[in-house]
Amino acid sequence: MTISISAILQIALLYLAIYAILKAAKGSRFGQVLLGVGVISVLLTAFTLIFNFDVLTRIIQFLLAYLAFSSVVIFQPEIRRMLSTVGALGFFEKPKYSPDGAITSDFATEIIIDLSKKKIGALIAFERGISLKGYEQSGVPLDAIFSKELLLSIFTPPMPLHDGGVIVRNARIAAAHAIFPVSNNPNLISSGMRHRAAVGLSEETDSLVIVVSEETGDVSIAHNGKLFRYTGAEAQTSISRWISKIIGNKNNFNGPLAHFLDAAYKKWLSLSKDKGS
Repeated sequence: MTISISAILQIALLYLAIYAILKAAKGSRFGQVLLGVGVISVLLTAFTLIFNFDVLTRIIQFLLAYLAFSSVVIFQPEIRRMLSTVGALGFFEKPKYSPDGAITSDFATEIIIDLSKKKIGALIAFERGISLKGYEQSGVPLDAIFSKELLLSIFTPPMPLHDGGVIVRNARIAAAHAIFPVSNNPNLISSGMRHRAAVGLSEETDSLVIVVSEETGDVSIAHNGKLFRYTGAEAQTSISRWISKIIGNKNNFNGPLAHFLDAAYKKWLSLSKDKGS
């Protein structure tokens, strides 16, 4: 039996597509269900094909088609987030933060730790690839400098903007008093509305959301639908590490294709110099 190049390419593309979907859904409820359904489907299909059970084969095919359609409705938030993440990859993606050094991880961490020590409740979302402009419209647009004084004045009750969240984009406070979606995760039943809103936004987008508890002053990080809580001395180190992942890129031309073209251009220059010499 001969295998054509076309068949090899199709298998490779199918493998890459399945791998990309599983990687994007890893750790989510959708990913766990998708993996479980995939394993069961493969086992049942192999069983029916080996023993030539035509009726069972048709039933399984019908059930798989039904599950494919129903999963779009059941896992709508997870699928929407996956598609938004793919659309936000962008080959020529501009950095979201600090081309001029306006925000550094140490500076942002210092502000959050100060809010924590004063037990001032806060909800701050750092925009990444997926735009938060839809949530920005639910709040009060500011387009202000990211500063300790402004954040303290926003979140200190009974100031009118202390409820809701702050959206940070391009080293500036884009909006305050913004309304974020609330997560329905059953593990957050005992958590406050700020924490549930932080997780809800991280489920819908790829943003990094920081929460400061008004009761305890503890700091939590919401990312990819998960909530990480930090207390005491570990809080400052952990917050700085999280923020440093999204702050500090100073390239205006930064994306997967950009890195490839840059490397190719440098290679071409070196070859040209070798030929010239």
